[in-house]
Amino acid sequence: MRHVALVTGASRGIGRGIALELARQGWDVCINYLQHREAAEQTAAQVRALGQNAMVVQADVADGPAVEAMARQAEGELGPVSLLVNNAGVAGQMQFQDITDEQWNRYLAVNLGGARNAIRAVLPRMLSEKRGCIVNISSIWGLRGASCEVAYACTKAALIGLTRSLALELAPSGIRVNCVAPGVIDTDMVQVLGQETLRDLAAETPLGRLGTPEDIAYAVAFLASDRASFLTGQVLGADGGFIV
Repeated sequence: MRHVALVTGASRGIGRGIALELARQGWDVCINYLQHREAAEQTAAQVRALGQNAMVVQADVADGPAVEAMARQAEGELGPVSLLVNNAGVAGQMQFQDITDEQWNRYLAVNLGGARNAIRAVLPRMLSEKRGCIVNISSIWGLRGASCEVAYACTKAALIGLTRSLALELAPSGIRVNCVAPGVIDTDMVQVLGQETLRDLAAETPLGRLGTPEDIAYAVAFLASDRASFLTGQVLGADGGFIV
């Protein structure tokens, strides 16, 4: 039986790292992207170079019908999706009073609604087979909160609530739901903070460095593996000790 994973937001950064590590662990991967098709194709090429099947699908995770179509396409080309990694997200820094309705709704639609859409799309098959694994990518800011990141932190906190509640609901069906809460990870998304801020954040991290996409990928691959078969409803902080 083929092991098939769907990873949202997998063209670059953490998503790419997750897709590649899963491929190393024997997973075929459906690589979702929104805008960066060339980068997504590069990720797919790297997955294939590791000996696994890969496909690339463009879809806005906030668009429920598009996500449903993506899941059916993945199932048709690769096989039933037994692992879903909800990684796609948007982030930004702004003061609370400056957040527009459009921005607020977009954060909710992508970071939280996107996870809901993807889970709804793959869940019927998981329920019928009484097996499956869902890993949501939250953030340390969803655990602690962050100044000037209220919208982002709210959605990431909500993902933790979704993880814990859905884990209880799906456990009798043999489906595990867990969450990884990354710390400050060295990706394009955080480069907007500037090098001085990033140096300060690295210094504030007890292990003394920023995380890498691979650090998060290893955590996801573990939660997806049989070695984590007794873990569900858990939030694994991969943050270098930032929150203890």
